[in-house]
Amino acid sequence: MSETALNRIFKIRVTGIVQGVGFRPFIYRLAHAHGVLGWVINDPEGVLIEAQGDASLEQFVAAISEQAPPLANVLNVKIIERIACARALHKIFEIRDTVTIGKKEVVVSPDFHVCSDCLQELQSKGNRRYRYPFINCTNCGPRFSIIQKLPYDRASTTMSVFKMCSECDQEYRDPFDRRYHAQPNACPTCGPNVFLSDREGIRARSDQAIQFTIDLLLSGKIVAIKSVGGFHLTVNAQDGEAVALLRKRKRRDVKPFAVMVNSVEAAGKYTQHTKQEADLLESASRPIVLLKKKQGALPEQIAPRNPNLGLMIASAPLHYLLLNDPRMDILVMTSGNISGYPIVYKNTTAAQLFDVADAILFHNRDIETRADDSVVRVSSYLDLRRSIVSFVRKSKGYAPYVLHMKKPLHKIIAYGAELKTTVALSQDKRIYIGPHIGDLKNDETFQSHQKCIEHLKCLYDIEPEWIACDLHPLFRSVSFALTKGENKVIRVQHHHAHMAACMGENHLQGPTIGVILDGTGYGLDGTIWGGEFLIGDYSSFMRSFHLRHIHLLGGDKAISEPLRIALVLALEASVAGQVPAFKKFTDQERAVFTAMHSKGIHSTPTSSMGRLFDGVAALLDICVKMEYEAQGPIELEALLQRDLSMADPYPFSFENETIDYRPLIQTMVYDFLNGLAIAEISRRFHSTIVQMIVAVCILIRTKTSIAQVVLSGGVFLNEFLLINSMHLLESAGFVPYCHHTIPTNDGGIAPGQILVADALLSSYSR
Repeated sequence: MSETALNRIFKIRVTGIVQGVGFRPFIYRLAHAHGVLGWVINDPEGVLIEAQGDASLEQFVAAISEQAPPLANVLNVKIIERIACARALHKIFEIRDTVTIGKKEVVVSPDFHVCSDCLQELQSKGNRRYRYPFINCTNCGPRFSIIQKLPYDRASTTMSVFKMCSECDQEYRDPFDRRYHAQPNACPTCGPNVFLSDREGIRARSDQAIQFTIDLLLSGKIVAIKSVGGFHLTVNAQDGEAVALLRKRKRRDVKPFAVMVNSVEAAGKYTQHTKQEADLLESASRPIVLLKKKQGALPEQIAPRNPNLGLMIASAPLHYLLLNDPRMDILVMTSGNISGYPIVYKNTTAAQLFDVADAILFHNRDIETRADDSVVRVSSYLDLRRSIVSFVRKSKGYAPYVLHMKKPLHKIIAYGAELKTTVALSQDKRIYIGPHIGDLKNDETFQSHQKCIEHLKCLYDIEPEWIACDLHPLFRSVSFALTKGENKVIRVQHHHAHMAACMGENHLQGPTIGVILDGTGYGLDGTIWGGEFLIGDYSSFMRSFHLRHIHLLGGDKAISEPLRIALVLALEASVAGQVPAFKKFTDQERAVFTAMHSKGIHSTPTSSMGRLFDGVAALLDICVKMEYEAQGPIELEALLQRDLSMADPYPFSFENETIDYRPLIQTMVYDFLNGLAIAEISRRFHSTIVQMIVAVCILIRTKTSIAQVVLSGGVFLNEFLLINSMHLLESAGFVPYCHHTIPTNDGGIAPGQILVADALLSSYSR
């Protein structure tokens, strides 16, 4: 091509997940294919290209998004400058060094699975990376968990301590190699490796350590295995005795364990799944997907009293090396932690896992940021317009992630709630949301919360001007926020944050009905809310209807002993003398609790829908003592076997703007005492709550003409409630919305806090 033909220059800005995913070598190859000269760089905003060419420049620009690498997520390709020129200013197309100065807008890439090309090399005996558990390229491998700062270069990751050998270095510098600038690039000669230890010390290294681990698992032992985001506690899932031993040592009697297989085909041996669920399983994010289990395919102890099996497909090369043994095609992979504490991710603190594990399979690639496995569910029913993907937990493979808003936001950091905590940070039109942190009940998780705040601020080089937090005076996140300067803190009511999060995710404006159902949220009146129907927008709300108060005997103690809640429900409905489950109380306990209720002693009022579910599950003798959060409601829903068919509802009534559950309890106890199957009682109860939601929304619409409804709060993790509420609200002429990007539980509180705080700040300045 002649120089005179190259008479145009485009400067092109590409934003999205475009660093650490092979984007610059992709642009380099694309430029060669289109006869384009110039350069490409990474910078804090994403990727910047200067391209000189002829009429083919438009085709080059179009191909950037159309042919992007598999792990890239291109949000925008924009020609920011067009220059006419008389001669070629560039003689070649080159990849230039990263620019580190400027406003950071690049989206950090999450951790992804190992790609098919690397898997093939992993299993090829002649390959120099044969059976190497850290094989990776730009199309796969760890990202967020090893990043210390941006831009994403090797020196800014925990891989910086490993100097590449000459062969790896050659791959790293070759733009036509898929390992070009793959920051975790390594091989057995120069990279990290594994070693197996027991209480006495190191027993094996490298491939021998992997073989010994397999032998231990086959012999019924428990092994803690370090993965991409932290440690898993692992047993052979086909070995019922090993599963029982893991439950005993971890003191986790009934909470379901997740399992891992190496393919969708293997998943089909143990679960039923749809094409959409299979696509999620095989996606680069590799989440745990809640699938309907095949009865009898695995020991019942893995997920007792639950129709689902939380299943994921192997994501790291090490997982494939363990699962390729034909004698063991499925493993229990549960979080490597002591119950109530965050997942262990550092070698220096992993010895605590010997309280549960017989051995630990370590590796020496440090994890900068822990990341729990993400958990998702796919729901579809009747004539809903689309299936609904719900995130129970959003972390590895997805986080950090971004909500793109339609208007600029103030610089705010949100500290989230107390349970299922995440943090979020806003700048311009973006809300950056961090990974799942957990419950801030202990110092270790609270320290993780603080570290995540600082890490997000550092990654995006944002110094927030405001802090948003909850109203609850006893939340650790609130106390921490107030130490940062009370004049810069905006406190946001919990359920308003839920409502705003769902509105923001769905880009809604204007007056909205918020159906917010959860376990605990501090209300404006100083009581605990949780069964709320709100009317409002981002800047303000009013409480319309709410559930009749339930009194928690002994305060929070009643949450872990829901039989106390059941007694209150029965006393309120005048049916306490007839409920068999109350025989579990001693005579003294029952007398004391009855007196506490009648006199209002140490009896905390709450309008919580979560507590109503707890109490009903205890009334029916399904769960009278809680081992894990929402155990009773989960087991109550499990009786439905994911059959979403509605049944005749129980009665309920209204007293002013209070929803009275007493008629429901009276009729339900009557059914129970007359021998109606508990599964059918559960179906009627669930159907009642759905009808209650629709009935209240109709009453509100009659007064306000508002038809836009958002559903949020942890209770909507209940599939029956969510899907039937969406369906019946649509049938009643409403336009309902739910979460599909952020969790509906408290994992979605932080972005809602930002949106409320931003709206308040904007209203102050008007």
